[in-house]
Amino acid sequence: MAVERSAPILVASNRGPVSYALGEDGSLTPKRGGGGLVSGLSAIGPDAGAVWVCAALGDGDREAARRAGAGHLDADHTGGQQVRMLDIAPDVFAAAYNGVANSVLWFVHHLLYQTPVEPVFDAEFRAQWAAYEAYNAAFADALAQEAAEGAVVLVQDYHLALVPGLLRARRPDLRIGHFSHTPWAPPDYYRLLPDDVAAGVLRGILGGDRAAFLTGRWAAAFADCCVAVLGAEVVRADDGSAVAVRFHGRETHLGVHGLGADADFLRERSRAADVDERLAALREQIGPGRKTIVRVDRTELSKNIVRGLLAYRRLLETHPEWRERVVHVAFAYPSRQDLTVYRDYTERVRVLAEEINTEYGTEGWQPVALHVKDDFARSLAAYRLADVALVNPIRDGMNLVAKEVPVVSERGCVLVLSREAGAYEELGADAVTVNPYDVEGTARALDEALRTPDAERTDRTKRLAAAATALPPRDWFLTQLRALQAG
Repeated sequence: MAVERSAPILVASNRGPVSYALGEDGSLTPKRGGGGLVSGLSAIGPDAGAVWVCAALGDGDREAARRAGAGHLDADHTGGQQVRMLDIAPDVFAAAYNGVANSVLWFVHHLLYQTPVEPVFDAEFRAQWAAYEAYNAAFADALAQEAAEGAVVLVQDYHLALVPGLLRARRPDLRIGHFSHTPWAPPDYYRLLPDDVAAGVLRGILGGDRAAFLTGRWAAAFADCCVAVLGAEVVRADDGSAVAVRFHGRETHLGVHGLGADADFLRERSRAADVDERLAALREQIGPGRKTIVRVDRTELSKNIVRGLLAYRRLLETHPEWRERVVHVAFAYPSRQDLTVYRDYTERVRVLAEEINTEYGTEGWQPVALHVKDDFARSLAAYRLADVALVNPIRDGMNLVAKEVPVVSERGCVLVLSREAGAYEELGADAVTVNPYDVEGTARALDEALRTPDAERTDRTKRLAAAATALPPRDWFLTQLRALQAG
């Protein structure tokens, strides 16, 4: 059955606003998601006729997608949003998602490869790359079917880097934008990719009218890659910043939209009863009168949790006066456990936390309070009581934790922030900045943060919170939409 071209606004992303659990009796239980896209799309209202195209991620999603056919999911499951979920073959999805997006593109942009031994782009990779192309083509086909004449399409992230170019070929009438939620690698590192793949990703994004990024640094790196790999021309503003890339007679404008924290949601949600309960439990675990160093992360390789623990151990070693006076509350939620390297990293985090507790712990004091079960309410409770927030990624597109903690903090919190986080561009002036590879330097930064006077900590937190909420999710989404509509 043909799909009517009627949607004036479309969003495409790997993960959609709803997921499904499949019961033994065949029943489907929907669970609605959150985040900036959900908030942003709801901001334009149900009457806008927007359609969200996403992939089925599990068995429940695939069953829901099959029941919907080429149509949309049940609106009662999506909060009234029109959602088309694509039932992409599981082997194709796995090869595209794990084989290319998460194991290659993510690694390149976060500079994670151990280059003496990896990457190895062999026949297996070529098969995975073919799956990535097929996966992107499925999205392009669906968007082309759904879009009204002259519609605006916002394509999200590294999973769908080829979609703008593929969609341009199918529907040249559309206004197409791509947003990268990750960093962008500098040319020398980006060119680890096979030449045709490196060029293909860039050509894909340049198929759009706009390519947008979280910071000016990542936009500049993208432009530099276009020059180095494609021989493209960069159009620059009077201040030298890249504003567009010109390639094969077309210009793709560059945008920077620093996604901010949702202050209203965070402040309301952090005062809920379940957060109060978890706050009381954390305070009991920490003990009276002690300071806290808080981190909240997935066990993602780029988050640098191991070096953070090493720095905390070094703090206890070099500053014995902090022993029994501080607790490192570390939330390390397992991520991508279907990949061996992530399972190994998660285990390394657990072992190192145990080693610190064994080495320095006393009968009444556990130096590291490690939590591995994902619990948003408990994360918010930790934000409220944090004296110091440790955010030390190797490389991060933005890092919303760095923006959320100052908004929720009750007594004021000193932010220890990696200069390689995208958030550094906005928050660096009021944070204690660290080189994420420097364990000694990070230990000194933690000591400095713990010793910061209350008045200074309060002032810093106010400035951090103001900067962190400058572009909340709804405004972030609408700013991109309006820029694309304006041409």
